[in-house]
Amino acid sequence: MPRPEGQPRPSNPDGRPNRPLRTLAVVRTERLTPGMVRVILTGPDLDELPELTLTDHYVKLRFGDVTRTYTIRSFDREARELAIDFVIHGDEGLAGPWAAAAQPGDTVTFAGPGGGWAPSPDADAHLLVGDESALPAIAAALDRLKATRDDARADVYLEVAGAGEQQVLPTTAGTTVTWIHRGPGDRYGEALTRAVIEAVLPDGRLEAFVHGNADMVKPLRRHLFTMLSIPRENVSISGYWRTGMNEDGWQSSKREFNAQMEAEQDARV
Repeated sequence: MPRPEGQPRPSNPDGRPNRPLRTLAVVRTERLTPGMVRVILTGPDLDELPELTLTDHYVKLRFGDVTRTYTIRSFDREARELAIDFVIHGDEGLAGPWAAAAQPGDTVTFAGPGGGWAPSPDADAHLLVGDESALPAIAAALDRLKATRDDARADVYLEVAGAGEQQVLPTTAGTTVTWIHRGPGDRYGEALTRAVIEAVLPDGRLEAFVHGNADMVKPLRRHLFTMLSIPRENVSISGYWRTGMNEDGWQSSKREFNAQMEAEQDARV
């Protein structure tokens, strides 16, 4: 039933309005690496999506009563195709196994999109940092930079399980991509954190996009804000997930985790 004119949209318990649910069908899948598969979706509901002006747009996929958050890798409105990249860990989880087994005609329901960031072509340089979970958003950001300013400086640091998980990325004339491989016994984000802290970053107005494991985000946040004094408005930084937690557990504790980081940050200033 349509919502009566002027009546507020129903809200979630946290006060945010509910987004309408949409259903799409699988067109095809592409195995990008042994640990990542791209699912291309289509359907009339894509016609209702707003213009996607950001590069970290995400949707909430529904698997029964459970939701999982995934970044939109690309959206071709004319072809009516939306692509989402899934990290695969064997039979672990919900979304990964679904994507690995997806066949043309399979359907999935989602809410969204949300999002909050895109690279500014006016920045002197861009720092893009993440693990596998942030790779789609970083690739989308590089797509945008290549389309808007092909000479843009972009220093990219990506951590993956090994050389077989590296992907060919869109790059500008000024892009440098550094792949970091997790070694035996390395925790997620440890090697990546070291690489970024040891890097010589470019001068000028630097924008940074840093996302992935929350335990990586914490030290890099301190490095960017305290050690390098980068203005907070020039940085998008957040934990997409945390070791030992599924999405439900992480989302329920994320606000407290962020508040603790803020308090520690303020105590150091």
